[in-house]
Amino acid sequence: MANWNDPQPSSTGFGASSSLPGARGRSTVYDAGLRRHMLSIYNYMASGILLSGVIALGFAYSGMAEAVMMTPLRWIIALSPLAFVMVMSFGTNRLSAAAMQALFWAFSVAMGLSLSSIFLVYTGPSIAVTFFATAGAFAGLSLFGYTTQKSLSGMGTFLIMGLIGILIASLVNVFLRSPPLAWGISFLGILIFAGLTAYDTQKLKEQYSYVAGTAMARKVVILGALQLYLDFINMFLMLLRFMGDRR
Repeated sequence: MANWNDPQPSSTGFGASSSLPGARGRSTVYDAGLRRHMLSIYNYMASGILLSGVIALGFAYSGMAEAVMMTPLRWIIALSPLAFVMVMSFGTNRLSAAAMQALFWAFSVAMGLSLSSIFLVYTGPSIAVTFFATAGAFAGLSLFGYTTQKSLSGMGTFLIMGLIGILIASLVNVFLRSPPLAWGISFLGILIFAGLTAYDTQKLKEQYSYVAGTAMARKVVILGALQLYLDFINMFLMLLRFMGDRR
C-alpha cells in the first residue's frame, strides 16, 4: 500500500519517474486521487456560488432585500458570513466533516443574503457580464496555479500583506468616503485576488499529499472550496465596480 503521508511524495509521486517497482502504479493512483480531490473542491465551490446566486437573486427581487437594507438588520446580514468563515477556519480540528459541510452551506446562504444588495445598485445584465468575466479569469488563473511547475509560495506573504492593506484602507475609507481611494482599492483588490486564486490552487494541490487517505481530507476539501469561493467572490465584487452599470 502507498504511504500517503510520505512528506516527500515527489520521490515516487505525481509526475515523477523512478526505477523502483510499483513507482508507476503509485503515480497513477496518486494522480487519480489528486484529480478527485481537486474536482471535489471545485464542485463544492461552484455549488456554493450557485446557491449564493439563487438566494441573492430571490431575496433581491422579492423586495425583501430593499426593505431589510434600510434597517439595522443589514449589519447582521453583512457580517454573518465573516462569522462562518472564522468558525470554520479556527474550528477545523474540533468540527466533524459533516459539521464543516453544514457550515459551508450556511455560509453560502448568508453570502447570498449579503450579495443581494448588488442587485439594488447595479443592473442585472452588467452583473451577469461581470460574473462570466470573473468566471473566465478565475478558470484561467486556477488552471495556471494547478499546472505551473514554478513555486508560487514566494507570492504568499506579499499577497497576504496586500490583502491586509486593502482591508485597512477599506475601513479607513468608510469614514473618508473618497471615490479615488475606493477605485484604487478595487484595482489593487483585483490584482491581489487574481494572485491568490493561482496561489491557493497550487497550495491546495500540494496539500493533497499530506491528507490523502486521512480523516482530514474531507475537511480540507471544504476549506479549499471556501478559500476559492472567497477568491472568486471578492474578485467579482472588485470587477463589478469597474464593469457594473449603476441603476
